Amino acid sequence: MFLRFPQPRPFYSLLEYGGPDGELGASLRYLSQRYSMPYPELKGLLTDIGTEELGHLEMIGAIVHQLTRKLTDAQMEESGFMPYFVDHTAGVYPTAASGSPWSAASMAVKGDPIADLTEDLAAEQKARVTYDNILRLSDDPDVNDVIRFLREREIVHFQRFGEAIELLRQRLNSKNIYATNPALDS
Repeated sequence: MFLRFPQPRPFYSLLEYGGPDGELGASLRYLSQRYSMPYPELKGLLTDIGTEELGHLEMIGAIVHQLTRKLTDAQMEESGFMPYFVDHTAGVYPTAASGSPWSAASMAVKGDPIADLTEDLAAEQKARVTYDNILRLSDDPDVNDVIRFLREREIVHFQRFGEAIELLRQRLNSKNIYATNPALDS
């Protein structure tokens, strides 16, 4: 991925690198949740999507690097990048647009497949909304192409997690799927 004319507005992209609804948290969430899934199909799905999210993290990292590597002092000041620069120079560090560093506190791993997959549905929707917001603010066509692609993948992930919940429901006690934790009681 190469940005032809990078515009020095990095914070929009930083949000999806290390923000609360970003790719780092998503990848770790899914790769951690897979261990408590009772069925191989669900473990495989979480492994596949978690690995894909790591690829998305790399894409966002490449964007951040290209947007920040040659900023002038004036551009850093104008874009609000100075505080980040003081701490990280032009290194790609997982932080939100607000400047808050990434935290595992923003991701959920409950160990209950129903709870975790429901959380995953919400996480994909929050990521989609964040990408929508980035597209509203960004005027860089190259960045926007990548963001649109990533947004589409969030929608696909949402659909896959919906299918996963349906598979789980079909295999559990259909009278009360919430009676047990399928990770422990099946």
